[in-house]
Amino acid sequence: MKKLFIIILATFSYILGNGQEDMTSAWEMKLGHKILNNGTGLEDRGYSFAASDKEMTVFKNEDGKTIWTKEFKDIAPKLRKIDELIPFWESNTVFLFERKMGKDQIACVDIETGKLLWNTEKYQDVSEDVVMYIPEEDGFAITLKKELVFIKARTGEEVWSTVKFKGVVGKYVYSSDDRTMVMVNFIPGGLAAFFSGFKNQIAKVDLKNGDIIWENTYIGRAERKIWTKEFVYELEVKGDKVFLRLNGMQVYDLKTGATLWSAAFDFTPDGVAGGPSGTKRMGVYGAVADPYIVGEDIYVLDMSNKKNQYVKKYDLNTGKLIWTSPEIKDARAIPGMKVVGDKVALQIGGRVEVQYFRQYKSGDYLVSEWGKIFPEVKPFGVQAFNTSDGSLAWESEKFKKGITNAISFDNYHIVCSGKALYSIDIKSGEEKYEVPVAKGGVGQANMILKHKDDVIVVIGEKGVSTFNAANGDLICSGKYKDSTLEDRHEELVIMKTDKADIACFDLHTCNYKEFKAKTGSTTTLSKDGEFVYVYEKNTVTKLKTR
Repeated sequence: MKKLFIIILATFSYILGNGQEDMTSAWEMKLGHKILNNGTGLEDRGYSFAASDKEMTVFKNEDGKTIWTKEFKDIAPKLRKIDELIPFWESNTVFLFERKMGKDQIACVDIETGKLLWNTEKYQDVSEDVVMYIPEEDGFAITLKKELVFIKARTGEEVWSTVKFKGVVGKYVYSSDDRTMVMVNFIPGGLAAFFSGFKNQIAKVDLKNGDIIWENTYIGRAERKIWTKEFVYELEVKGDKVFLRLNGMQVYDLKTGATLWSAAFDFTPDGVAGGPSGTKRMGVYGAVADPYIVGEDIYVLDMSNKKNQYVKKYDLNTGKLIWTSPEIKDARAIPGMKVVGDKVALQIGGRVEVQYFRQYKSGDYLVSEWGKIFPEVKPFGVQAFNTSDGSLAWESEKFKKGITNAISFDNYHIVCSGKALYSIDIKSGEEKYEVPVAKGGVGQANMILKHKDDVIVVIGEKGVSTFNAANGDLICSGKYKDSTLEDRHEELVIMKTDKADIACFDLHTCNYKEFKAKTGSTTTLSKDGEFVYVYEKNTVTKLKTR
């Protein structure tokens, strides 16, 4: 009996606490100045930077060796002080700003060499949010209060300006045949007061001279996430058509800009969720599921009315409405929609993404923080509709008290309530199994993810666990501390605490490597998930996640 107890205890200890190691250092570099600003370039780009308020250092990602260090007064003599520094990685440049009332100075510097390319005081109130680099033309499209200007990246020469395009250049499709671009405008979050006379615009522009070849309007709110900067819509050209996927689908003629058909609805997530205290800017994302295309059919959520919503099925080629589902009453968010076999499965309510910028007092200091959280939005539910006619196939009462999200495999539809995993027969709505996430020992689930073809990943309050999608059996678990999902790259999942401690989990074993950050340090995960860069006081450290 004693031997059996020891075996059970050893097994339990392995499940809850296996595989903790510290991240190993690839290199460490000490600078001759403080680090108040930093930027980490992609590994294939090969370099990053760290800057104080007086000087800047660019170093190699491979070994941390300095490429150059210069004082700002030597780089840009016309700027007496540096108020802001913004890198534009794709163009290999960095903008330096000296902010004055109506007399802002901008200096554009080559990041690789530290050479001043140009400087100007012609453009005022320029921020990162209103600049778009167009690599195909090696130029910047800069939105000002009264016009859009296009300048050459390396010389600052103004090529053209237009007052006919309002707002910031968003996602675009470039044509090398005639040097034209189809683009969508938008207002960055928190900058509505910057624009006057704004209207939703999709336009085709001649980049040689700025002429607007055609313009039309679009439905909805085109956005870029306020912190991570991903666009929350898709724009593409196929043949002679332009497809804009934004709260539905909108299709335009490429030659004339005429609307061919539209199945889009003007949904805004205002009031769906809020940010933490001290939030100055925020955006809510993922409150409405993207349209779902199957062959020649497209399924769209109609969220134009905040009290009554519908699923609608259209012919993708013609935009003809095939059917409308019964009302989905009082849903404030529908984050998930998937077509599995002959059913359209909906997740009503659950986790949405909130990105924010906030400021708060910590002792005598004013702390500025960018971040993201995943609050739950009520009410909750799971429904399925028949793809043939849109009729309600089934509705589950299981999730009225809570839901994080749902994922689908070829043969399994998995819904997480936060406390349990449910496998649901998509045809009938019948429950195949129910498994408490507590088996993983990482607290309640904040969300679930897919791994491979048959593994459920539970992102818990205190770590990561994995389950077999076929039967719900626990595969492995790694217990950590209070943390949230920071990033994911293939089999690597990064969890981060409020104090910027990082744990990198291997989903094959749920073992993890940890880095305990010092107070005041900032951490950046490389895009390939292999490294973490740590910036602290005057030291840069590159750590291996594996």
